[in-house]
Amino acid sequence: MNFGDWLEEEIEKMFPNDILNTLDRDRPYDGQPWTDAGERGKREIKGITMRDLNDCFLRACYDSAPIQPEEYPKSVYDLPWEHIDIMAVAQNMSCWVEKYMNIFPNIPKISENNLFEGIPTLELPPDMELNL
Repeated sequence: MNFGDWLEEEIEKMFPNDILNTLDRDRPYDGQPWTDAGERGKREIKGITMRDLNDCFLRACYDSAPIQPEEYPKSVYDLPWEHIDIMAVAQNMSCWVEKYMNIFPNIPKISENNLFEGIPTLELPPDMELNL
């Protein structure tokens, strides 16, 4: 395996966006503590309806668009989808769900003592050379 393939594999582990990851509901919450893949993601959704969840998704779509609110089109279908990062939509949706639950921001307390706690680190396999 070359460095590029190895790095891509490691990044996928830290910031999953593969459909196969969504199939494993028992996967660990071992990402960065303030992300949905870490401690923040353990929170169960309570007190919101399915309509609220849909509203959170739509608001996240608009928030993820690279335009100012005064430029928002009336329909979500008219957003500049070619310039929207779908992972930004997912992250913004989580924030809106937290806002609807009145727990935003739902992040663990970060102090000087635990600043790097839970952050995955990368170590090159001993047989791999880094040729930049």
